[in-house]
Amino acid sequence: MVEVFKTNVQKETDTNYIIAVIKRQFPAYKINFDLEDCDKILRVEGVDLQWKNIINYVNCLGYSCVKLE
Repeated sequence: MVEVFKTNVQKETDTNYIIAVIKRQFPAYKINFDLEDCDKILRVEGVDLQWKNIINYVNCLGYSCVKLE
């Protein structure tokens, strides 16, 4: 399963931190950002993906994160 999220993350260093936080809770997930995209895309791939938790983690770190349909 793959979920795609729109974020407001701007810096590569921030993406590394966010990925590390998510990976601590969900080590099997494949996670990447596309900061070149106008929506600053966060892409997460995994089995039984808990997308609401992903949004909560990113929001708690001070960034916006919205699931794209």
